[in-house]
Amino acid sequence: MAAELFQKQGKHYFEARPAYPKELFQFVSSKAPSHDLAWDVATGTGQAAKSVKDSSAGLSKKKKKLAEIFKEVIATDVSQDQLQHAPKLPNIHYHHTPPTMTTTQLEEIISPKQSIDLITVAQALHWFDLSNFYEQVKWALKKPDGVFAAWCYTIAEINPNVNSVFHSFNNVDCEPFSDPGRGLVREKYQTIYFPFEPVEGLDHTGPFEFKARRIMDLDQFFTYVRSMSAYGAARDRGVELLSYDVVEKFRTAWREDGEEEKVVEFPVYLRIGRVGHSS
Repeated sequence: MAAELFQKQGKHYFEARPAYPKELFQFVSSKAPSHDLAWDVATGTGQAAKSVKDSSAGLSKKKKKLAEIFKEVIATDVSQDQLQHAPKLPNIHYHHTPPTMTTTQLEEIISPKQSIDLITVAQALHWFDLSNFYEQVKWALKKPDGVFAAWCYTIAEINPNVNSVFHSFNNVDCEPFSDPGRGLVREKYQTIYFPFEPVEGLDHTGPFEFKARRIMDLDQFFTYVRSMSAYGAARDRGVELLSYDVVEKFRTAWREDGEEEKVVEFPVYLRIGRVGHSS
């Protein structure tokens, strides 16, 4: 399902989606047994795997990403369109994979059994066949302390005027085209199936909250909207969600404070656990 929803939106996804905060990666990586090998599943255009410059709240600063922390990163996705927009770095190895892989494919494409320190899934776990995927996670992670981390972010927050228009757009206009998996995101991954043990120093697996931020003008915000799965699903059914009337509502709300560019916040919710001795 995820591949179908995002096949045609790789460019929009790359241009408009937020970079994740360095605090998230520092927290996740601090729980891994070592920093030799990470596997970023459903990497998309490489938001988690890459290392990029980001201008957050007007301050240019380096964002820590997996490729800066781990010696090697395997980054996989079922969408070739998404992968072609991912940045190329010497220690990131991208692979276009089928939705499900056999044990043989895992060993050939990813890594030998029990060899991975950290497996991550950013903004995608709600699309997965979880039972099958978790078997692969438990096969691949080092035992007992290999770490699995998955996070999602809920809809963007800008200011009260724009939020009011956007929430109506998201909850009313987009709803007929939303996939049921989005319900798990609205619930901040609190109810998603997560059969892992708390990592060292914690007594639960989350969700833990972080904030991603990105400065956008209105055109960039519309690019973000066009990267949404519901927007793509609507277009496939001949419906343009960003109609003239909708665009004008956004334009009016956006211009009320007189600022062309705004800080757009994305609340991020992390689930994290260790594999333990499970088979």
